[in-house]
Amino acid sequence: MRSSIPLTWRRIPERYRMIGSKCTTCSGHFFPSREVCPKCRRKGKLEKVQFAGKGTIYSFTEIDSAPSGFEEQTPYVLAIIQLDEGARLTAQVVDVRASDVKIGDLAEAVFRMIQKDGDEGLIHYGFKFRKV
Repeated sequence: MRSSIPLTWRRIPERYRMIGSKCTTCSGHFFPSREVCPKCRRKGKLEKVQFAGKGTIYSFTEIDSAPSGFEEQTPYVLAIIQLDEGARLTAQVVDVRASDVKIGDLAEAVFRMIQKDGDEGLIHYGFKFRKV
């Protein structure tokens, strides 16, 4: 997950404030932000929207063999969260084991460290979710 400082700054609206987009034509909500509505295509008009960070667990799995940079976090729960506004996103669910999670459980966003690049490198923060 190594990324440059400029790339990290460009991702701040998504990672730090959960900014997505809403189509004013069809009322569809999307995360991350889209430039074109996938339903309306060119006819749609998109505007920025901040999601409340609350939703339900739509699907989940427990990761035992993590990708590079996340080995120390295993095992962890990765879920598709259906936000109250309608968008779906993939996020880690913290402070639980897979045996404690059920589809339909309520979840809310929390701000946590995602990864750090070595002892003196960048620390990447963002949202994860926890059961309510």
